[in-house]
Amino acid sequence: MKINRKELLSIPNCMGYFRILLIPLFCIIYIRADSIIDYYAAAGIVIISAVTDLLDGKIARKFNMITEFGKVIDPVADKLTHGAIALCLILRYRYMKYLVLVMLLKEAFMVIMGVINLKHGRRLDGAKMYGKVCTTTLFIVLAALVLFPEIPEITANVLIVFEIIMMLVTWALYIPVFHRMKQTWEKPVKEQ
Repeated sequence: MKINRKELLSIPNCMGYFRILLIPLFCIIYIRADSIIDYYAAAGIVIISAVTDLLDGKIARKFNMITEFGKVIDPVADKLTHGAIALCLILRYRYMKYLVLVMLLKEAFMVIMGVINLKHGRRLDGAKMYGKVCTTTLFIVLAALVLFPEIPEITANVLIVFEIIMMLVTWALYIPVFHRMKQTWEKPVKEQ
């Protein structure tokens, strides 16, 4: 992947960098929070990150600023943001450690399979709809747990278990996708 300065500094990619820079700010505020106002400030950062995530894609498509680098930085910013929020939430919700474990295993699987397929000249053509749904529900669950720090433990646990199930189902749905990709390794890539 050849990257030029214009691509690196495009508005959508800069928005991705901004989202990554918000991560330590969120972590510091959330971990040090000792009042409802502090938790709302942390939730505000999560909301800013989410709005930026929505806007960077819209700007990229509308102004023809979609780049190969942008296709990498956007999901990386998503995964880092979700991972940081989930790790911080482990401090308040004991079931969160199981969600973090499933997130790590699923993402490791996706990365390993992606690298293996790239070595054979294949790659996923963007996220599947169920992957997008899983990412959306993950964000909603994480944001709700940050925004409502006084949520009853049973409600928090139900949300976390729901998201673990969503993630496991999504992971299972990607397995046949990668299997089909493996079956094409011996065939030449079609020219587009």
